[in-house]
Order: sequence, then structure tokens, then C-alpha cells
Amino acid sequence: MKITAQKVFVANASRTNFVFVKLYTDEGIEGVGEATLEWKTKTVVAALEELERVLIGRDPFAVDAIIEQLHRDSYWRTGAVFRTALGAVEAALLDIKGKALGVPVFELLGGKFREKVACYANHWFFGAETPDQYAENARRAVAMGYKALKWDPFEAADLEMDRVQRRRTIAIVEAVRDAVGPDIDLMLDVHGRLNVPTAIAMCRELARFDLTWIEEPTPPESIDALAEVRARSPVPIAAGERWYEPARFLEALNKKAVDILQPDVSHAGGLSETKRIAHLAHTHLIPIAPHNPVGPVMNAMTLHVAVAIPNFCVFETVSIDVPWRKELVRETLQFEDGHLLAPTAPGLGVELIEEACARFPYEPYDVPLFDGTINTKGVATGAAIFSNGGDR
Repeated sequence: MKITAQKVFVANASRTNFVFVKLYTDEGIEGVGEATLEWKTKTVVAALEELERVLIGRDPFAVDAIIEQLHRDSYWRTGAVFRTALGAVEAALLDIKGKALGVPVFELLGGKFREKVACYANHWFFGAETPDQYAENARRAVAMGYKALKWDPFEAADLEMDRVQRRRTIAIVEAVRDAVGPDIDLMLDVHGRLNVPTAIAMCRELARFDLTWIEEPTPPESIDALAEVRARSPVPIAAGERWYEPARFLEALNKKAVDILQPDVSHAGGLSETKRIAHLAHTHLIPIAPHNPVGPVMNAMTLHVAVAIPNFCVFETVSIDVPWRKELVRETLQFEDGHLLAPTAPGLGVELIEEACARFPYEPYDVPLFDGTINTKGVATGAAIFSNGGDR
């Protein structure tokens, strides 16, 4: 079997653009991967196109050899753009191999540790502005079957927060906790926007709401800063979505900077690389909660890793998304009682509908982190992705 062609597909998703890559073979077996990189769409598309000439004519079964060559020969080996492209190509290769062998991709990663993975909801909060609106959205998410919710209540925070901002954040978290009760896990995402003293102060103020974690409280550049926050925070600290190389994850582990590690399967360079990062964390007895707030192929990629690592703890899902997400792919996923079941279909278990992507062409988006619109610029009237008993 030989790779005969590669195509890249882009589809607008209202808050970002999904980027899919598809590999074709001379035996008619096709593989798909996802390289969505928020607010860097055209850049990652160019990176994928530059990899194509190396892929044509190769045996898609030689997954590790191909990925190692692409990594070695790129010269510029680090950063989100290249490693996201690399992760998508690896996923497409594994998808082809799984289909050809008639097995799910997790079997190619060493087999499964679990039959189902616990999920938490992201994006459930889109459109909310007041504490009461957050509370109502939270109740709807729990009614969908979720037992854990994550969101960013820090609005326009930029390194520091004045007293008004702090009170508003606390009011939002309090409203959500009161709405869902004590048995629902709540996680807060800061998106790396606070300095050390402000992060420590907010961790202490928010601890009374019995949070599962506070995510990326400080900018990702300084692991030392994160370690200082973690050492003084009464709330567990999660981070990792904006680290790319295994050495960065190892530094965070050695410096005791995290309680939960969050590699992104695509941005970290692929499923196999993420599994290696998970095993590094396992030697430190640190759990893995993969970063996964983007598209449907990435969701499948992450699910196979979650099934195949020993120290997985919880799975991030997009609870609502643009209604046309369901037009872009065919999925074979089952969501039951707040869990996704282990995939059973050969390969990744998701098929891209190529012609649908053209109906939702690329649109540029700005990063909404510092203008207070992160939770209102999104899919306020989107469609539910999973619900109890759902079969996609």
C-alpha cells in the first residue's frame, strides 16, 4: 500500500476554523486527521502542505518512521504549528492502518485500559453574561448527562484583577455551584492570564467552592511561576495545553508545577507522543486530562489516547457546537451517563464528508481573551454534541 495524495480541508466553526487533513492510498483506504489550531488556521494549513511531498509514495503502515523523518527533517522542530500538523498526519496514518487491519486505533497504541471515559463539558456557557445566565446554562449541561463542567469566569482579566472583577468572578462561580449542587465537578480555566500574586489570591478566594482544578492560572512561558502558584494554592492546578515538547512536560513534572497534566493530542505532536508524555506523568503519579475543545476528528484522536493510557482521569468534550458540525463528519460515538464508551469501529471511527467543508468557508477570528467576550463570542445557539444514550 502506498500514499497517493493528501488534501487539506477547512471549515468555519463560528469561533475558529476546523482544519482536517486526509491521506489517500492506492488501495482505496483513506485516513483523516485534524490540525485545528485556534487563530492560526492559514499557518497550520501551510505547514500541512509542506509535509505532503514527503508523504507521497510512502507506506502508511510505517507510522513511526514517517513521523520521525518529518520531525527530524523539519529542522524547526518545536512550536504549536509544526507539531499540530505532525499530529494530524500521524492520526491519518493510524486511521489508515487501523482500517486496513480492522482494529480501532487504540489497539495500535497498545490496547485499552478502560471501556469508557468520564467526560466534562466545555462550551456549555456560551452566550452567558450574568451569574443567573451561567447558572441556567449549567443546569442545562447537567441535564444533558454531564457530571463535570469547565469554563472561564475571569472575563477581561489581564495579569491583575481589581476588586470589581474579583467579586464578579466569585459571583459567577457561586451561582453555578448553587445551581448544580455539591456533586458536580467544577473546573475553572484562566487561559494563562494572571500574574503570580493575583493567581494565588484568586485560588484562595475560590477554594470555598470545592473546585476540581484551576487551569493555566499563569502564562505558559514560565513553569517556575506556575510551580509557585501550585505550591501556595488550596485548589489543584492543571496545565499543559500550550506546552508542545516532552521536555517541557518533564520540566513541569520535575518542578512539581501541576496536579493534573493536560497535553493536547494534536498540538503535542500526535497520539504516540501524547502517550509518551502520559507515561512520563505516570512515573510521577500525575493524572492526564487531555486538552480537547475543538473539532470532531480531534475528539476521536483524543478518545483513543484516553482509552489507551494508564493515568487518564477525565475527558474534555465540546457540549454544544455549530449545528453544521454534524454535517462535516460521520461519527460512531456513544455517550452514556456522563461517559463516552470506547470506540469499536476500525481506525479512528470518524469519516470526513469532504463536500460539506466547502459550504462553510474559512473566516478570520480574533483571540477573545482580553476584551471580556470570551464566553459571549461563540456558539450561543449551537447544537448539543452528546446527550444521554446518544449514538452518533
